Amino acid sequence: MTATPHDQPPTPRLLLERELELAAAARAVDTLLCPARPEGGVLVYTGEAGVGKTSLLGAVRATAEDRCTVWSARGSQATTSVPFHLVRQLLHPVLDGLDPDEGLELLGEDYEIAGPAVGLAAASGPPACPQGVCDGLGRLVGRLARSHGPLVLVVDDAHWADTESLCWLASFSAHVSGLPLLLVIAHRPPELYGSELGHLAAVGEAARMRVALQAFTPDATAELVRTMLGDDADASFCREVWAVTGGNPYEAVELLEKVRARDIKPVEESADLLRGIGATAHGRGLIDRLEQIGADATRFAWAAAVLGIDISLELVQSLAGLRKAQAADCLARLRAARILTGTDPVEFVHPVIATAVYRAIPPATRTAMHGRAAWLTSQAGLGLAPASRHLLEVQPDDDPELVEQLRAAAAEHLAVGAPDAARRCLERALREPPHARVRAHVHYELGCATLHTSLPTTVRHLRAALDLQGLDDESRADATCRLAQALAHNNEMREAAASVKAAIAHTPPGLGRIRLQAAHFMYEACRGEEDDGPARSRRLAALADHLPGHSNAERALLTLRAFDGMLRSEDAAHAVALSDRALDGGRPPRGLGWTDTEWGWEYPLLNGITCIYTDQLDRAEELFSEALLAYEVSGWSGVHLALAYTLMGGVHRRRGRLAEAETFLREGLRLADRVGSGLPVHWDAVCTLIDTLLARGHTEQAQRIADEYDFGPPYPDLLVFPDARTVRGRLLLAQGRRKEAVVELEAAGAALEARGHHNSVYAPWALELARALAHDDPDRAASLAAQARNDAERFGTDTAVGEALRCAAALAAPSDAAPLLAQAVTRLAASPSAYEHALARVEYGLLVKSPDELRRGLALAETCGADALAARASRALASEQPLT
Repeated sequence: MTATPHDQPPTPRLLLERELELAAAARAVDTLLCPARPEGGVLVYTGEAGVGKTSLLGAVRATAEDRCTVWSARGSQATTSVPFHLVRQLLHPVLDGLDPDEGLELLGEDYEIAGPAVGLAAASGPPACPQGVCDGLGRLVGRLARSHGPLVLVVDDAHWADTESLCWLASFSAHVSGLPLLLVIAHRPPELYGSELGHLAAVGEAARMRVALQAFTPDATAELVRTMLGDDADASFCREVWAVTGGNPYEAVELLEKVRARDIKPVEESADLLRGIGATAHGRGLIDRLEQIGADATRFAWAAAVLGIDISLELVQSLAGLRKAQAADCLARLRAARILTGTDPVEFVHPVIATAVYRAIPPATRTAMHGRAAWLTSQAGLGLAPASRHLLEVQPDDDPELVEQLRAAAAEHLAVGAPDAARRCLERALREPPHARVRAHVHYELGCATLHTSLPTTVRHLRAALDLQGLDDESRADATCRLAQALAHNNEMREAAASVKAAIAHTPPGLGRIRLQAAHFMYEACRGEEDDGPARSRRLAALADHLPGHSNAERALLTLRAFDGMLRSEDAAHAVALSDRALDGGRPPRGLGWTDTEWGWEYPLLNGITCIYTDQLDRAEELFSEALLAYEVSGWSGVHLALAYTLMGGVHRRRGRLAEAETFLREGLRLADRVGSGLPVHWDAVCTLIDTLLARGHTEQAQRIADEYDFGPPYPDLLVFPDARTVRGRLLLAQGRRKEAVVELEAAGAALEARGHHNSVYAPWALELARALAHDDPDRAASLAAQARNDAERFGTDTAVGEALRCAAALAAPSDAAPLLAQAVTRLAASPSAYEHALARVEYGLLVKSPDELRRGLALAETCGADALAARASRALASEQPLT
């Protein structure tokens, strides 16, 4: 059980005025080791440069080393563009030297997801999902904590961690308390940083304790002076040390080391010398001191500053252009001057020194050194991804080879789940600039790289790619489809449909054109409003009804045709037959699967939704179970996984498994919340969850969800499943707000009727409106119920017909209602919709005064988790006059 080997920078001889901070760390370690109830946690220390964060972390390590496994890592300015560098550094004690079989055993199901990020596996398949990689790394560290724990992870200078490692720290820190693991992090004040601020704030929120370290007081500074220079140091001399350094521990120690090296007496007469000596510890004074050591040593220090991380002595020597003996002499002199420490690897004594040396390199020289460092890194077999941090610093010079290197590095970054790093490489490639024939491809790759991180950036670059010459027909079709996908994800469905429609006119016949046509039909079908839905449906039927489904292009069109027929309440058997032809043995065919990127995951999704609303719930459950597995195995744990959970929740809702549905839907919402807010998946998850809570009778919970997610107008320009206005109308009715409900349901009917959407299972607006109007406008209520029944019988599913019969019974005279409800019970008993069956049973039992029917309805309601319905049946059975 040892810490990661590091040459620590010089620290004050005593940890002065840090008693509370050390006590907190000791308590955290004791809690981690508590036999009765061990508990992990997060400690965060913040402070300005040189205030003693590293010294404090060293003491924490010393406290834990004899009792725990301790691994540590440190951020660096040079690592901020190297994806997952800090994670790799943190875990290298266990990861270094593992062969592929050992890596596979360690990572298990996360091998292909997280393995490339930590260098244990070669990247394969489509670009990795960043959130999936973070989750996989979290599971890996959790396993390591259990197998090597109790585990203490110490992270210094977290403000300089790479973005990907910071993302992981932010997500992982929220789950540490349940593990035998203590995470101790130090960073400079977060308000000094930009994009890192959110990640560091998230870590701070998860922390058991956050401490802002303060500079030494005059008394502590005096104690430090007397510890280093002798007890006879004058008070005035000690006071001047504090004034010169501001009580900064690092600056005070550096100043006192120079005083001791010059053999200056710590007396009042020497106090005036301190300011001049202190100036050599940083800034221009430090650089003057470096230059005095010699030109070779200066070049050596420059090379170390450019390389920045894991500084190999051999690489420093090569980059500085020195012979081996020269390099050894330079290192010795720089160590003696307290600028560098270590031997191989080399390290700067303090990050402040590294920053000052780097900034002092003449710009032209620095750029040239980065270019050579990139070449040396590649020649050392480290790959283009590590070299890319140097390529980013090279001066633009119309170099086609550099453009290709940056594109290749971006591909490597994407493969390990680092789209931000890929974006930086490709943006730098644009500044080179690339030749005209390549520029469109770079924009296209940039658009693809940012699809899951910045939709506006994706849209901008894909439009730029399409405006330029250079893409072949297939690539242009793909860029157009990805552009439409980005617009759709951003709730811009009209623009998504328009973009593919415009591209069709300029695309020659072939697969690309068919793909665009299918995409146009899809985005028009999924819009909340469209200009002429019935005409589009007729064109789609003429194009697709006769297709056998021999190719993915045909299957895509068949999927859309089945989906459209389901929404229009055409013969459900025909829609199911079309859906069958779009699948391969009931499963998405190769190329149209859940993680296939050419056609997109929308097609199996639409097929599954068609199955939900045509009573094919077994098939829908199989499809969405496959989606869950595919996304979890592939690490797609963002929007895709959120949607898969939401749709599986929708299947359980239709089956009447209401408690299970609620669990899946809340998980879908949790996953969606990690990605953003107001996304299409939020609307689907919230709408289905409210519908489920209403079925359970949990109206107050449903309203809380509606309030939390602003569920109501204005509605997005996309279809929501089930229909959002109808569900909101149901919520208003459940709250007794009948007039508001009528307005909402009438608006739902107007929008759906205009498009020819008559599916009363997906959008039972007419049934709900008929019940709402039954007392005040019985004639209109009866007309609505009759039309809904006609639509349901044309559609033909047991759920649709049974629900229409149940509504008709609610509006009929008692003598006519009984046979209608009996028919409803029969049809719903044959359907997969157990909740609706339970509802009909209870209503029938109450109407015909049958305890047996009520008991059957009660048993069904309890099985479904329909709490309010079960309570209603129980009250009727328990009352003295139960059925009057």
